[in-house]
Amino acid sequence: MKKRTKQITPSGEPWVWLTALGLSVGILMVASILGLIMYRGLEVFWPERAPLWSIRSGDDTLGTELVLGPEVLKQNKSAAHGPDAGTEIQIFQGNRESLGQAFRFISSSDIKAKTLPPEVIWIERMEYGKALGIPIALRLKDGTEIPFGAQNFLPNLDIKVTEAHERWEQIEDLEKNKIGKINREIKSIERKLKNLQGNETQQDNIASLVEKKSGLETQYEALANKARELRTLQDNPTLIYRLANGEQRELAVGQVVEYYFPNQLGFFDRLGMFWRHIGSFIVEAPREANTEGGVFPAIFGTLVMTVLMSLAVVPFGVLGAIYLSEYAKSGLALRLVRIAVNNLAGVPSIVFGVFGLGFFVYMVGGSIDSLFFSDRLPTPTFGTGGIFWASLTLALLTVPVVIVSTEEALASVPRGAREGALALGASKWQSIRRVILPAAAPGVLTGAILAMARGAGEVAPLMLVGVVKLAPSLPLDTTFPFVHLDRKFMHLGFHIFDLAFQSPDSEAAIPMVFATTLLLIALILVLNLGAILLRERLRKKYATGNF
Repeated sequence: MKKRTKQITPSGEPWVWLTALGLSVGILMVASILGLIMYRGLEVFWPERAPLWSIRSGDDTLGTELVLGPEVLKQNKSAAHGPDAGTEIQIFQGNRESLGQAFRFISSSDIKAKTLPPEVIWIERMEYGKALGIPIALRLKDGTEIPFGAQNFLPNLDIKVTEAHERWEQIEDLEKNKIGKINREIKSIERKLKNLQGNETQQDNIASLVEKKSGLETQYEALANKARELRTLQDNPTLIYRLANGEQRELAVGQVVEYYFPNQLGFFDRLGMFWRHIGSFIVEAPREANTEGGVFPAIFGTLVMTVLMSLAVVPFGVLGAIYLSEYAKSGLALRLVRIAVNNLAGVPSIVFGVFGLGFFVYMVGGSIDSLFFSDRLPTPTFGTGGIFWASLTLALLTVPVVIVSTEEALASVPRGAREGALALGASKWQSIRRVILPAAAPGVLTGAILAMARGAGEVAPLMLVGVVKLAPSLPLDTTFPFVHLDRKFMHLGFHIFDLAFQSPDSEAAIPMVFATTLLLIALILVLNLGAILLRERLRKKYATGNF
């Protein structure tokens, strides 16, 4: 008879270590991705030095070419250059309109010298991206020039740039607010005149509307002339600067968003600019095909859409779960409904987008236009994509998540709580409303959190039902009725897609892709943290033996 040896390692121990290893690898992968996004996203806002590179010009070993700009990337040369080709660096040289491209690759072996001239100026422009050069003079409106190095050069440049920023604010107020308001009133009068056309009994009313329209058109033209005059003033004075290749350029001060001397900045100066750039990125509107400026409209649109989606999905998801869990009788029909709900969670999101376009936009929106906005046809109001239809489409996309999580939360409520409520004389609905649902509230909020996290990051269905590259107006503003559910909107997820795949300068857009991705993750995190804090408060308030 064989003697049984004692097992040294407990049964199942290797599987415990294997699961721990899987968890560790998963955490490491997530941390690596977030770390990469954070590093690449935040480096966009850090003001870099701008070296002046002296490189060998072509095949001439004696010739020298100057290139100005910070190093962006260092890599090995491609295999086409041979196995021992060495390395090359990518330099951001800006001045796209003059040099043809904002980035340039230079072989490391061609670099002769690298210096940091203190007079290098870095200019953020309204158009054509960034410019780097050596300032020469500030040419005033009367033709006089203040040379760079003069004591009054920087004070005058600061004053002129500040005045230009104030004029841009006036222009924006005129065009978006005052002129926009008058334009909306004129269109409203035109619709009324269209409805009254041919009605002989309304001639006095028609004449009054025509007179009012004429007065508004006069105001419109006066404000438009004022805006044109302000834009003309933005062309003067001009900043004269020289590129590294010797070419001299002039830039209207009205086109300057910001300027600084990167090679003169100390650590704390750069740190202050770093935080200021982050603030500008959050609160400003985009420029240059979304590759420059900020992303405030996209942040606002994402937030409003997520809130509207949550307001739509949570009530319907909770009511559906209550019916399935508390009222529906067991049987084939109930099993089929549960299977359908679970399968909906696996349907590709673009399918929901197609459904939203066909049902919400064309069917429901078209019917609303026919019934209530027929005077505006053929221009659709609700019969086209908008933030309301986008929110409802994503609500359909995420409702299975809320239903499943709410059912699980309802099932976790102790049986004794139900029986106790019924024994005290409460009806079934009263016991659900006052005992079961409050106790299941943390689980319901868990479903809402998951729904918000998924809905806020979806892009494919939004491309069909309302998201746009650039929205001129926000869905919420100070214009009556203040909430404009028919308006198109910007979204951080689509903004990332647009930068990565539709940008005219894809290389220059890469840093903005990481920065916007980091911001989208932060926004989702903030929304989720708010819901998690509310869930924890409810969990403590309605704590039972099962929680």
